[in-house]
Amino acid sequence: MNTELFISRRLFFDKSNKKFLSQKIIRIALVGIALGLAVMIISVAVVTGFKNEIRNKVIGFGSHIQVVNFDSNNSFETRPISKKQPFLDELKTLNGVNKVQVFATKPGMIKTDEYIQGIVLKGVDSGYDWSFFSNNLIEGNLPGINDSVRSDEILISDQVSKLLEVSVGDRVVLYFINEDESNPRMLQLTICGFYNTGMEEFDNLFVLGDLQQVQRLNNWNTDQISGFEVVISDFFRIDEIEQNVRNTVLDYSIENDAILRTTNITREYPQIFDWLSILDMNVWIILFLMAVVAGFNMISGLLVLILERSKMIGVLKALGSPNWSIRKVFLYLSVFLTSRGMIWGNAIGIGFIVVQNYFEVLKLNPTTYYVDVVPVNFSLIYIVLLNIGTIVATTLMLVIPSYLVSKISPEKTIRFD
Repeated sequence: MNTELFISRRLFFDKSNKKFLSQKIIRIALVGIALGLAVMIISVAVVTGFKNEIRNKVIGFGSHIQVVNFDSNNSFETRPISKKQPFLDELKTLNGVNKVQVFATKPGMIKTDEYIQGIVLKGVDSGYDWSFFSNNLIEGNLPGINDSVRSDEILISDQVSKLLEVSVGDRVVLYFINEDESNPRMLQLTICGFYNTGMEEFDNLFVLGDLQQVQRLNNWNTDQISGFEVVISDFFRIDEIEQNVRNTVLDYSIENDAILRTTNITREYPQIFDWLSILDMNVWIILFLMAVVAGFNMISGLLVLILERSKMIGVLKALGSPNWSIRKVFLYLSVFLTSRGMIWGNAIGIGFIVVQNYFEVLKLNPTTYYVDVVPVNFSLIYIVLLNIGTIVATTLMLVIPSYLVSKISPEKTIRFD
C-alpha cells in the first residue's frame, strides 16, 4: 500500500479542509493554473492553425516540390522541358508522393478599356488537381480544360476582378511579350470564375488557364512544359522527399537532354516560411511564462499547506516517517490540486477551439493576416503534451519548496499544540 498516496487522497477529499486559509489561496492558484493552461492550449491551436492555413495556401499555388529546367531562374519566364520523362512512373510511386502534375507559366498583362494589371498565366492540363481553387471559388466555375481542344476560359481572383471591374463571363485581353519578338502577343479569353484565398500577393498575380494557351504563346510544341509539380502527403518530410525526387530525376538523366533541377516551396518563398518559423518562438515564450506562473502559484499554495499541516507533519515524524516520505504526501496532494485546475483549463481551452472552429467568432483583416477569421487547429497530441508538460513542470518546481518539511520539528509542533 502506498501510504503517502493514501494520506494525500484523504487530505484532498476531506471536506473539513474548507475552513483552512490555504483553501482560498489554493483556489487562486488553481484559477491561475486553469487560465495558464487554457492560454497555452489556445496559443498552440491558433499558431499551428494559422501556420497550416498560410502554408496550405502557398502550397496551393505552387505545390510542395517542382521539377523544372536547370536554366530556369526564379522568374515565371521558364525554359521548356519535355513532359514525357522516363522517371515519371517511378516518381509517382515514391513513398510520400501523392500526385505529379504538369504546368507552364507565362508572365503578362491583363487589360480592359480602362485598367491594366500585371499577371502570370499558369497553364494546366486535364489532370490538374483543382481542389485548392475549388475550395476558394467564390463565383462562377472552374475552367473546363481537356487535352483535345484548347480552352479559352480563365480563372482570376476576386481582387483582380475588382481592380479591373469585370464580371464572370466577360472577355478580357491578355498581352504577352517574347524575347525574340518586338510586338506583344494577344489572347482574348473568357473569365469563367473568381477565387479568393486571402493571400493578396498571390491573388493579384495568378490567372489559371489552359496549358495549351501557354504553349501557343511560347511557340512550344504539345510535348513541352515548364515543369512538374509534385504533391506530397506530409509537409514535414518535404526535405527528405525532395531528396528522393532529386535522386530519381538524376538516375534517369539523359546526355544532351535538358538538365533538370528540383526545388521546394520553402525555398521558392523563404520570406513567408521564415516568418512562420518566427511564430514558433512566440509560442515557446508563452508556454514558458504560463508554466512559470502556474508553478509559482502552486508553490505559494504548497507553502501554506505545509505550515497549516505542521501538527500532522510532527505526528508523522514522531511515528518514524522520514522527511522524503512526508514530502511525497504534499507532492501528491499538489498533483491532485494541479489536476483539478487543469480540468478547468482544458475545458476553457478546448471550448474556445470548438466555438471558434464552428462559429468563427473572432475575425481578422485578410489584408494583414491573409485569413479572414482566426484559424484554430485541434490536435489531441498537442493537448496531451501540454497537460503532461504542465503537471511535470509544476511538480518539479514544487520539489525544492517541499524541503520545508524537514525544517519542522516534531517536538515543537506537538508541544505547541
